[in-house]
Amino acid sequence: MGRTSRRKRSTLANRAIVASAALILGGGGLVAVNVYASAGESGSGSPPGQDRAAARQMSTIDCPDAGTALPDVPEQARPEVDRELAAMDTQITDAYRQFADRREQISRDPGLAQNAVLGPLQSKRTASLDRIGTAVERVAGDRPQGLDGLAGCSLRADDEGGGTGGQGEGGGDGQDGGQDPGEGADQGQDGGGGDAQDGGQDGGQDGGDGQGGDQGQQGNGPEASDFVDIESVRPNVDRPRLRRGASRGTFTTSCGRNENGKFNPDNVIAAPGVSNGAHHMHDYVGNQATDAFAGDDDLAAGETTCRNRGDRSTYYWPVLRLQNGQDEDDVAADGGGKDQNTGEIQTPSQVTLKFVGSPAGKVTAMPRFLRIITGDAKSLTNGDANANASWSCTGFENRQLKDKYPICPEGSQVVRSFAFQSCWDGRNTDSANHRTHVAFAQDDGRCPSGFRAIPQLVQRIVYDVPPGPGFAVDSFPEQLHKPVTDHGDFINVFDDRLMKKVVSCINGARKCR
Repeated sequence: MGRTSRRKRSTLANRAIVASAALILGGGGLVAVNVYASAGESGSGSPPGQDRAAARQMSTIDCPDAGTALPDVPEQARPEVDRELAAMDTQITDAYRQFADRREQISRDPGLAQNAVLGPLQSKRTASLDRIGTAVERVAGDRPQGLDGLAGCSLRADDEGGGTGGQGEGGGDGQDGGQDPGEGADQGQDGGGGDAQDGGQDGGQDGGDGQGGDQGQQGNGPEASDFVDIESVRPNVDRPRLRRGASRGTFTTSCGRNENGKFNPDNVIAAPGVSNGAHHMHDYVGNQATDAFAGDDDLAAGETTCRNRGDRSTYYWPVLRLQNGQDEDDVAADGGGKDQNTGEIQTPSQVTLKFVGSPAGKVTAMPRFLRIITGDAKSLTNGDANANASWSCTGFENRQLKDKYPICPEGSQVVRSFAFQSCWDGRNTDSANHRTHVAFAQDDGRCPSGFRAIPQLVQRIVYDVPPGPGFAVDSFPEQLHKPVTDHGDFINVFDDRLMKKVVSCINGARKCR
C-alpha cells in the first residue's frame, strides 16, 4: 500500500482530553470483536450472571500455533509451508470478521458460533495442515505427526490462560530489556526479567485500581486494566554480572525514526511471499526494499535510512497508534482497519539500535541475512513462553513491564524495548519456526551448548504520547492489542567490513558508531 499519512501529534493542551476519551472509549473507534459483550442483555432467559460468564468464556478465538509445532521443516518445503501458515492466520482473521458481522445473532444463539464460524474454520485449517504434511512428506519421506490435532479452535475469555504472566523467555535468562535507566540500552542487562513479573502483575493491580480497574473488554482492545501507572511499579531491573573476559563494548547504528513513513502489513521473515502476512502494520527503518517479496538480493541492493551505508539491515516492529477516534489513511486497508487496527500511527520520538556484547565472553560475527524474531505476536493465545518486550517510561527505566502498558507522568515518554536473542547455532540464517537457529543466553550469561555468542541487538523506541491509557500496538485481531504480544524483527544486512568493525568494537570494549 502507499504511504500512510500521519496527523499532527496532539498538543499538550489536548492531552487530558485525549486520555479521558480513551478511558471512556476503551480503545476508541475499534471494531467490536468481543461478540458476547451484549449477552447479558440478550433476553434469552438465562440468569444474568450466567450470561456474563458466557461472555467471559467466549471473547477470543484460541487456535494452536502450527508454526511452533514444526521445528524441522526441510528447506525445500519451507516456501509452501510458510504460505500455508500465513493462510491459516488469514483464516483466523476472517473468522473474527464473521464474528463481528454476526455478533447480535451469536449473542442470541451461542451455538451459531460453532456451526457458522468455528466449524468452517476447523475445516479450512485441516485442509491447510494436510497440504503442509504433504509438502514435508514430499521432501522428507515422512509426514509430520500430530498435525490433525492442530486444526480445532476454541473460544475463551482474553484473560483466561494466555500470555499475561509477565515472564517472557528473555526474562528467565537475564537477557531481556537491555536499558540503562540513565542512558538507554547498554550491555544487554536485564530490563524486565527477574522480578519483572512482579512489576507487571502487582503494579497492574494497583495501577488498574487507580485507573478505574477492569472496565471490561471494549471493542477488540485494549482495555483499562492493560495499563498501569509506572510510578506504582517497584524497581525490578537486575543487571547480569559481567564475567572475566566479557565483551563490554557497543556499536550503535543510526537509522532514523521512520520519518519517511514506510509501512506495510507484510512479514518477510514469517510469511515470505504473502501480502498482508502480518495482519497488522509495521514501522520500518533501515532497508527500504523490505516487503513480503524481498529476497536476499533485493535487500543487498536496497536503499537504507541508516547513516552508515554499510548497514542495509531491516529493522521493523508493529506501529503504535493513539486510540483517539481519529483514523489513518489505512482505515479501509489490509493491516489497518480491515484487520481491526485503527487510530493515528505515531512516529517515534527516538529510536536507538545498539549492538552489545556477552557478559560471559567474546562475540563472533553474525552471518549476513541472519533473521531474528524476538517476542511473540500471538502471546495472548500461545502463552508467554516467547514473549520478550519491555515497556517503561523515560526517567523510570529501572521499572520494566511485560504485560502492561505504562501510564507515564507528564514530561515522561513511553519506552518500548527489545533485547534480541544473542546466541546463534553457527549454521543457519533461519529455521522453520524462525526461532530454533538462535537462542537466549543462559542464566550465567553463556550460550547453550552448540551455540555461539553474537552481537546482541537491543532496540529502544520512545514515543511522545498523551499520558493515560490512550495508545496500543497493532496486533493480529485475536490478540486484542495486548502489550505482551509486542515483538520485533531483524534481518542482518551489514556488509562484511562493517560487521568486522562491530565485533572489534564490542570485543575491544569500545563504544562505536
